[in-house]
Amino acid sequence: MARRRSSLGFLGMFGRSGDLRQLDAALRGVDLHPALVPEGAKLTIVNLMKDHWPDEPPPQAYPPVAQLLGYCIAGPEAFEQSNGLRHRLDAERRLEAALEAGDSFDAQIILMTLHAKLISGEVVEHYGLSTD
Repeated sequence: MARRRSSLGFLGMFGRSGDLRQLDAALRGVDLHPALVPEGAKLTIVNLMKDHWPDEPPPQAYPPVAQLLGYCIAGPEAFEQSNGLRHRLDAERRLEAALEAGDSFDAQIILMTLHAKLISGEVVEHYGLSTD
């Protein structure tokens, strides 16, 4: 079966693809407005998700992706204010596990935020991240 392609829409005539709409909804769920994430970064995320899940990413895959993305972009304190301590600790645990694993799905998300210069300076400093 051919992989379904993501679509941003065109001049308001063609709608956004379902995967981008689901990601936008998940971003709103962690109190991160989708407009704060460039479309290219969102396309990269949904393509990483399609690589990670052989068919299509299941609907329940989007909130955890948005949670890690939201933590990376907002930073620990702002993320905790919007989502609570439990979600902050969960995101930090995932980030630490990704750094240990090196090449994982979560590590790819973190690396994308780093390369796109979307990641919070607090996160970069706390974890000693760099693009080297």
